[in-house]
Amino acid sequence: MKYGNLVIEKKEYVLLKRLMNLTGYYKDNTLRSSVKKLVGEMETAQILDDGEMPKDVIRFNTMVTIVSEAGWHKKFKLVLPSNSDVKNNHISILTPMGAAVIGYAEGDSLVWEFPSGNQQLQIEKVEQENQSINLDMVL
Repeated sequence: MKYGNLVIEKKEYVLLKRLMNLTGYYKDNTLRSSVKKLVGEMETAQILDDGEMPKDVIRFNTMVTIVSEAGWHKKFKLVLPSNSDVKNNHISILTPMGAAVIGYAEGDSLVWEFPSGNQQLQIEKVEQENQSINLDMVL
């Protein structure tokens, strides 16, 4: 990992913790496993103020391009569950893919469990859209 651990903005961290507390209610085993793994990674995450966040770190409303070792490319925007829209490539944090990439940086590699099995992913590109989420509305 480029920064040693996940890097998460302070307010987004609080929101993630709240969303992750719902883990026990998920019936899908893969999703429950993904959320559990993310919760574990969050224990050692670097928590930074918004102004300190590196521009190449994946956070809410970030456009992400990933490549798998199997050779497929995927470009999507990481969003809150309420903004999820798979047809428009808006992927919720509460999906295995969303949970897999949050806090990682451009150039990082990771292995994550998906319904089809473990996949090795490479974060090829991270694009910030400068569209912050209104956490007051969510929290």
